[in-house]
Amino acid sequence: MQFEPTAGGALKIDGRRTAKDVRARIKTDVSALLADGIQPGLAVVLVGEDPASAIYVRNKIRACERAGIRSVAHRLSADTSADALMSLLDDLNADPTIDGILVQLPLPDHLDTDAVIAKVRQDKDVDGFALGNLGALTAGQPGLVACTPAGVMEMLGRYFAQIGESMSGKHAVVIGRSVTVGKPMALLLLQANCTVTVCHSRTPDTAAHVRRADIVVAAAGRPELVKADWLKPGAAVIDVGIHRREDGSLCGDVEFEPATQVAGGISPVPGGVGPMTIAMLLDNTLVACRRRRRDVAHP
Repeated sequence: MQFEPTAGGALKIDGRRTAKDVRARIKTDVSALLADGIQPGLAVVLVGEDPASAIYVRNKIRACERAGIRSVAHRLSADTSADALMSLLDDLNADPTIDGILVQLPLPDHLDTDAVIAKVRQDKDVDGFALGNLGALTAGQPGLVACTPAGVMEMLGRYFAQIGESMSGKHAVVIGRSVTVGKPMALLLLQANCTVTVCHSRTPDTAAHVRRADIVVAAAGRPELVKADWLKPGAAVIDVGIHRREDGSLCGDVEFEPATQVAGGISPVPGGVGPMTIAMLLDNTLVACRRRRRDVAHP
């Protein structure tokens, strides 16, 4: 697979095409497990009726079905008590047919998100949000990595392979310090031997840091924050943000069209990181299955 150039000249770091390749590999690996009588299982828990969350859950279930992964959806009412949710998670933690548990966020306000995440067994935490998995990533030990940062690394790896360069030694700037994207992203880039700067809402002159970066990962949650004149010519830019404009169109954290005239490669919104997040969820479920079922012949 080769990334194609945008109208502005930068290569489009295409998340849809990359995700398609990843899902094809996962489907092949799952088929090998099925031949051994083992089917990876993912449980998805949705509390409430948030429309966006319902769409995400539906897309994840469809992706599981296409890959041969068994999916079980638990849809709970918005007034579900903490005790009832925790009881369900206890059951899923104990279920030997469930390899991964995903609790769709955000949760209703009366539920403690941190407590819910902590309730999921570390070896079934396919979101990669549990403290044990974040700690494993910090220590460079095996664990389940947050899906969006893992997807970004897959995209960057393919981009740098295409242009014939290594990520090692590159200066990477991550904009955003969330525990779901920014912090694990910085750690993964460190593992790839990048020099990493993390910018956030209290960083003076974020643009100055970005102008020195070979790699920019924008996860600030602010529409079109990053301008073309912030970018170092030839930089690889991954846009994690997604926002809806007043006219209904979508944009990311990067002002895309002008940036394509400066960057060496850039991910679009939509069609960039989003598809990769779901693909890496499937990958985490496969990894969790293999690690939990030690007798599986396929590594």
